Amino acid sequence: MPNDCISYQKSGYFSPLMNDYLDQNPKLQSLYNRFPTFENFEAQIVEKQNNFNNSHRASLVSVLQKQYAGIEISHLTQQNIESLKVNNTFTVTTGHQLNLFSGPLYFLYKIISVINLTTELKVKYPAYNFVPVYWMATEDHDFEEINYFNFKGRKFRWNAASSGPVGRLSTKGLDDFFEIFEQELGHSTNAETLKKLFEGAYLNHSNLADATRYLANALFGTHGLVIIDADDADLKKNFAPYIKEELLNQTAHKKVLETIENLKEYSVQVNPREINLFYIEDNLRERIIFENGNFKVNNTKIEFSEIEILKLLESNPEKFSPNVIMRPLYQEVILPNLCYIGGGGEIAYWLELKSFFDAVKVSFPILLVRNSVLLASEKQIKKANKLNLSWNDLFTKQADLVNNKAQILSEIDIDLSHLKEQLKTQFDILNEITTKTDPSFAGAVKAQEVKQLKGLEKLEKRLLKAEKIKLKDTLTRIIDLQNELFPNQSLQERQANFSEFYIESGEHLISKLFEQLKPLEQHFNIIVF
Repeated sequence: MPNDCISYQKSGYFSPLMNDYLDQNPKLQSLYNRFPTFENFEAQIVEKQNNFNNSHRASLVSVLQKQYAGIEISHLTQQNIESLKVNNTFTVTTGHQLNLFSGPLYFLYKIISVINLTTELKVKYPAYNFVPVYWMATEDHDFEEINYFNFKGRKFRWNAASSGPVGRLSTKGLDDFFEIFEQELGHSTNAETLKKLFEGAYLNHSNLADATRYLANALFGTHGLVIIDADDADLKKNFAPYIKEELLNQTAHKKVLETIENLKEYSVQVNPREINLFYIEDNLRERIIFENGNFKVNNTKIEFSEIEILKLLESNPEKFSPNVIMRPLYQEVILPNLCYIGGGGEIAYWLELKSFFDAVKVSFPILLVRNSVLLASEKQIKKANKLNLSWNDLFTKQADLVNNKAQILSEIDIDLSHLKEQLKTQFDILNEITTKTDPSFAGAVKAQEVKQLKGLEKLEKRLLKAEKIKLKDTLTRIIDLQNELFPNQSLQERQANFSEFYIESGEHLISKLFEQLKPLEQHFNIIVF
């Protein structure tokens, strides 16, 4: 089977905005700082060195050491944390929700992209240190987005009540969930590894943030990954000046709206609020709104005057939580970060933020679309070869794939395009004749042309339908294979959990991903496992 190089732009799974970004369309150049190339990292390093508040490094390291207390940490991760104290150390960051058991496959691809890029940057710029960071989205509150994962086409859902930040959510009750999931895993060596991993993460930790840290550390700690939970008073103390700016001046709202105005031809990913902050407590995360001269917490009776809310910010910065607009700024203020790696949707909303970063004088990071992967078994490759399917074929939308293959496999020519062209040529001649004789015939001639073209199109559809019936067995096998590789006619990486593939390949799956993923190469990786 030919290993076609499927670019993101030609895959059919990226938005027009992302395609234009990847193509470095000049009309988008004002929305980002530097495009992700090895050469551009040199200037990004210099800019971040000059712009970053290095006094934040000590508290960053202190918080990380506190968060890693009590869990086994690799020498490389410990070394990376310590290196953040020095001014020549920079981070490459990805963020992800606290999905149960990591959620969809692209959780792995994000983190491996980050780790591999830091390794490559160290080779290119040996005078600097580069630390891979996973930013846990512990302050999110949409539990319904993260409380499940898919395993072999079956959805495993954790039913629990949640109202505050998900990172603080108790893992109590997951032992019942685990009893069901472990039965599905079976008793192979790889299955037992997965069971221990789930138990160690979720049954031995009291909240979702600690459980997710354990899971990510178990999978990637030996590669030096540093995991951060930004739901922390010391970190937010460093961010407090920007929270104050947001409360008093609403700069984000003004600047992001200006940018959105220039993105009208695209689907806008997120819209700013007047105040892009939440108020949080253990069981509460609600928007802060400004109304009648006071700051109110939405859907509650909590209310502050300007003086009161600024005093609260000074004494308890941990009660303020950035929303999707402010979170990127928070990240770039507390981390010496060079690059953010995310999916297309994430990069799309980051592109709304450049003017806001400029206004508050914070360096805007390089934005890199994470690696995407399609995992295929040897058996699936053999099926594709037998059906004469290329990867370009398999990435085609299913209806188009079936139609194309029906036409190719048919023993007759059911593409009537050549007849349509002949018909148009004949009517062009007829139009010329009527123009020279009686122009009033033009309408009747045009109507006849439309009628006959529609007749040919109708006949073409009937022929195609008849051929599909004759070729049903072959087309069904094609559809079945594509559905295996693209479940729900979507990208595999957005649907399946890593456990589905780990149970077949074990640690070999992770090592193969590390071996083959090249962060700065913008195309789908087809990996046979």
